Order: sequence, then structure tokens, then C-alpha cells
Amino acid sequence: MPTKKKPQVTPSPERRRELLATAAEVFAAQGYNATTVRKIADAAGMLAGSLYYHFDSKESMLDEILSTFLTELWEGYDTVLAAGLAPRQTIEALVTESFREIDRHRAAVAIYQKEARHLADQPRFQYLADSQQKFEKAWLGTLERGVADHSFRADLDIRLTYRFVRDTVWVAASWYRPGGLHSPEEIARQYLSMVLDGIALDT
Repeated sequence: MPTKKKPQVTPSPERRRELLATAAEVFAAQGYNATTVRKIADAAGMLAGSLYYHFDSKESMLDEILSTFLTELWEGYDTVLAAGLAPRQTIEALVTESFREIDRHRAAVAIYQKEARHLADQPRFQYLADSQQKFEKAWLGTLERGVADHSFRADLDIRLTYRFVRDTVWVAASWYRPGGLHSPEEIARQYLSMVLDGIALDT
């Protein structure tokens, strides 16, 4: 009598998401190069061999973490950019969307901050460089529109302003924790108040 094969069990999407969330936290804390599959498996409470049932490598896990984050980020950004808002309102909406993404993908943002530059040299992660160019174009274009229509000061150094706003927002991933005292929208409002209106009272 032929031996019956055990039916193949497909890993559930929920379990994959749980494992990717765990991997993201380990990558963010220890760095990609220092992270092994065993360390991820230990953090997930499973054997390293069992992790290969879900993913073929730690590179695949990192790829899925970063691509999921950037796909969601650009869904939000593209909606903002297609809305035809004035330059100041566009900046406000982009900053708010950025903090929402930090809330949803804090570990992925931290990984992106640390690893994107050298990962982008690898063919598998070319999309990181492409995304960075698109990101820069969106922000610089909005700032340029704002100077042109007098929403922003004529003496602004556009590229310096872009770098300041970008770094000010995304560095928040190093301290932000979901479920804290302030919502992403409230943090965005406070940041925007400081960036757009300053912190000193007019005298």
C-alpha cells in the first residue's frame, strides 16, 4: 500500500506578519549584518530550522519588511501629491503621513535609516535608491512651488530645508513608541508648528 503524503500546510499570513515584526525589531536593534537567522528564531521562540519553513533567508525577510513599508508610504504620499493641495498644506500632509508610517512601521523606518545606503548597491534592493530619488523629488518640488508662489521665504536654501525637515521627521523613529502619550497626528502638528512657524514669539 502506498504511503499517504502529509498534506502541505501553508503558513498563515498572520504568522508571517508576526515573524516579520519580530525580525524587524531584531534588525533594528542589532543591525542587519550582526543579525543571524538563529537570533530571529530565538526572539520568535522557535528553532532556526523552523524559520526556514516561512522564509528562505534573512535577506528575504529584510526585503519584505522594507518593501512593505515603502509600498504603504508611497500609497499615502501619492494620495497627498495627487490632491492638488497648496505647498504649505502639501508639506503638512506629507509630514503627517510620515509620522503615521513611523507609527505603523517604526522598526522598518529605523532599519531603513541605518541600512538603506549600502543595501541600495545590491540589485535586489535597487528599489531603495529609486524610492529615495522619488522622495527627494516630491519634497524639493513642493518646497520650490512654495517659494515660487510666496508661501515660503524667497531666501530659503531648498536642499538644506529639505534635509532638515527630512531628518527632523524620520529621526523620530529612534524614540517613538506606538501607544504613547501623543498620537502620530499630534506629534506631526507639534513638529509642523516648530518647522513652519518657529519657536520664538514675535517681539
